[in-house]
Amino acid sequence: MVRKRRRPRRTRVVVAVVVAVLLAPVLPIAVLRWVRPVVTPFMVARWVTDGAGIDRRWMPLRAMSPALPRAVVAAEDARFVHHDGFDWTEMESAVREATHGGRLRGASTITMQCARTVFLWPGRSVVRKVAEAYLTVWIELLWPKRRILETYLNVVEWGDGIYGCEAAARRHLGTSCAALSAEQAARLAAILPSPRRWSATHPGPQVQRRVATILARMRAVSVPRS
Repeated sequence: MVRKRRRPRRTRVVVAVVVAVLLAPVLPIAVLRWVRPVVTPFMVARWVTDGAGIDRRWMPLRAMSPALPRAVVAAEDARFVHHDGFDWTEMESAVREATHGGRLRGASTITMQCARTVFLWPGRSVVRKVAEAYLTVWIELLWPKRRILETYLNVVEWGDGIYGCEAAARRHLGTSCAALSAEQAARLAAILPSPRRWSATHPGPQVQRRVATILARMRAVSVPRS
């Protein structure tokens, strides 16, 4: 009889712990809808391992050159305003290419990248990917698209110790994010897949090809208005 009584109690404890773990990210995500993240685990981890420092300067989305969010959406996530955090069309395309002998490429959305940059650590693992997907769901539920894009543009890594569009524009191009031309915005967007290896200051042939593609796509993509 004693054992039978203990088992339901243990089950309740386990359920309570699981629920607490699952709901733990909700409050910080809700707070960051209104509050700017000062520093992120990703930035701290890079600083500790690489010693590159943290150069970041927050720039409200409304103050940025309109070309930059359009360029980044064109480069990173063309269906950003239409999906729920997961671009199933892009995922299916990536899997189809891989099964036909192509290289398995990432299909991360801007929301997914925002989740891992704001809340997670650098690296690749199954645990990190699952956490990223779970955080993506809550971010899409609690933040408007405009806030997601604004936060991403202000925390994403743009080079060794460089985070966010304002620091990136000043370090790479010697100007403010507010004054970027379409071509300059495309150059910054073009190096996002490999910001510590590619240069927006002196773009090589691969980056130049990406810039041309992004400029062509910028006319067709949608960006959040509210």
